[in-house]
Amino acid sequence: MYVKSFVAIGATLLLIGASTMSLAKTTPEEIARLGKDLTPLGGEMAGNADGSIPAWQGGISKPPAGYKKGDHHPDPFAADKVQVTINAANMDKYAEKLTAGHKAMLKTYPSFSMNIYATHRSAASPQRIYDATRKVAATAELVNGGDGVKGTVNGIPFPVPKSGIEVIWNHLLRYRGDIAERRIAQAAMTRGGDYTLVKFDDEFNLIYSKAGITEAELANKILLFKQEVTSPARLAGEILLVHETLDQIKEPRAAWIYNPGQRRVRRAPNVSYDNPGTASDGIRTNDQFDMFNGATDRYNWKLVGKKEMFVPYNSYKLHSNTLKYKDILTPLHINPEYPRYELHRVWVVEATLKDGSRHLYKKRTFYIDEDSWQILVVDIYDNRDQLWRVSEGHPISYYEVPTFWTTLEVHTDLQSGRYLAIGLDNESSMYDFDIKRTMEDYSPGSLRREGTR
Repeated sequence: MYVKSFVAIGATLLLIGASTMSLAKTTPEEIARLGKDLTPLGGEMAGNADGSIPAWQGGISKPPAGYKKGDHHPDPFAADKVQVTINAANMDKYAEKLTAGHKAMLKTYPSFSMNIYATHRSAASPQRIYDATRKVAATAELVNGGDGVKGTVNGIPFPVPKSGIEVIWNHLLRYRGDIAERRIAQAAMTRGGDYTLVKFDDEFNLIYSKAGITEAELANKILLFKQEVTSPARLAGEILLVHETLDQIKEPRAAWIYNPGQRRVRRAPNVSYDNPGTASDGIRTNDQFDMFNGATDRYNWKLVGKKEMFVPYNSYKLHSNTLKYKDILTPLHINPEYPRYELHRVWVVEATLKDGSRHLYKKRTFYIDEDSWQILVVDIYDNRDQLWRVSEGHPISYYEVPTFWTTLEVHTDLQSGRYLAIGLDNESSMYDFDIKRTMEDYSPGSLRREGTR
């Protein structure tokens, strides 16, 4: 029964992969599958044919015994052993399940390897998000040629996607809690392994996901983001504020920066697209933050289909407070002892630059988790069609919420031998999903008050 279903799904994906976008809504028959042969968010409920990917059984929806809020999250799979280590010598054996970026890293860096572990489908969300997904699946639709969405709030708008842009919107609107604060570090590594830690205090007010909010109350905004640089001293005190919109053609994102030297707030229209990310030394663009964010209008988005791939997953070792940053940050790539890779089904989406549009990246291939809609890997090509950069999102279950989100993002530049690691939290306090804020706390005036305190 499952084999027939899988073949049917595969045939459907071949057809839809031929076009860049479809405007067909999710049908009642498709919605009826949610919670049956599909997970509440649209992944395949069943495991794969040989059992190497298990069935989804609800993910990790509760903290383990002994956990208390504020702890670094204990690894529920700490007893797992490495099944195989993929390196340059044996990579051909596993080539079908490796992204182009991972193949390039294995070939380019003899010291790079991938430890493969047993697959655990640990992603989970609150029941209200599952209920909302079933509801908005019937009403959500793309607008402005796919560069905006309407008819949706709280849930995943396209749990049975028919186009690449729908998959990307599922990532942009996925559940990450109602609100969150994190204190993280970023390192822009030189080829030789030198770095200066840049520390941030980030806040995400994820208003799209707030319980009880209506689409009208969103007023076209999906999240409010604030980031203060706290270290080193030469950068400390700069604060970035972003208002992210649901339809960025109708209303582009608004951004402001507080400059501590000038003691003033100014608009920041360049916080978008391929402008360099904060203190990233040019290794990350603004739209690579959170693996992809912001406007979608400069690319054509093609749904290639769904594949079984080795991807970062359940990355509790990289999250552990038993490690120091220096244990992770090694020359050319992060220390391969700590990342965990598993076999998962992922949606594959190719983004190609539109004629007449400008971006550093001519093409990007995204690999998106079927269970959470979290982007896990991105292969990035330059304007010569050469593979340039590889982005990895190393996720864990923040099971006190619950939500499945990255604990560390790594952006590797294959041409320069450099990489950027952002999200380091091993030596920091843990994410806080219970902070109290008002909308006024995310106004331009709030930046001025915070900066002059």
